Amino acid sequence: MNIILLGPPGAGKGTQAQRLVERHGLKQLSTGDMLRAAVKAGTAVGLQAKAVMDAGELVSDDIVSALIGEELDAMSPDTGAIFDGYPRTAPQAASLASILSDRGRRLDHVIELDVDEDALVERITGRYTCATCGKGYHDRFERPAIEGTCDKCGGHEFKRRPDDNEATVRTRMAEYRAKTAPILPIYDAQGIVSHIDGMADMDTVTAAIEAIIA
Repeated sequence: MNIILLGPPGAGKGTQAQRLVERHGLKQLSTGDMLRAAVKAGTAVGLQAKAVMDAGELVSDDIVSALIGEELDAMSPDTGAIFDGYPRTAPQAASLASILSDRGRRLDHVIELDVDEDALVERITGRYTCATCGKGYHDRFERPAIEGTCDKCGGHEFKRRPDDNEATVRTRMAEYRAKTAPILPIYDAQGIVSHIDGMADMDTVTAAIEAIIA
């Protein structure tokens, strides 16, 4: 089973991808992670990518395609993949189709976690963590039992990610829509797109995904 999981930052895509990995033995293929690993390992494609990045340029679709091909070749043929961060353009979608076809694979599902932008802004901008143990909290949905004291370790210092602010979140949403708009019609035409309410609780989203891929 090969899946593209779509959703803007904060939609819970990472959590759901991890659950798919744990439940079904799928492998999550994140282009960013693969690039870093290839560069570190010094593979032929990694060295090529490093030269491009060192020059301050964007890694080409050809290099990313080669990375994905390498990763699939290293996997067992009966292990499925979750594609994360790829494809983002129509040419990349065409490239992925070729990569899969060349290896006797096909794309089975494209699952998008739909979100309400205002609610997502509230979800992301309200989150913070204990600076000592990392336990997560939220201004509205999950506050410490004793204000100012971490439930887990008793710490009194908390921190927020600097990019968890409204302007950044809305920019990310706009970028996501711009990047997914070109590829969704391609997969809609193939009848493999499903939409899930990404604002539901995590277990409900997981159950909806399981129903789609069953």
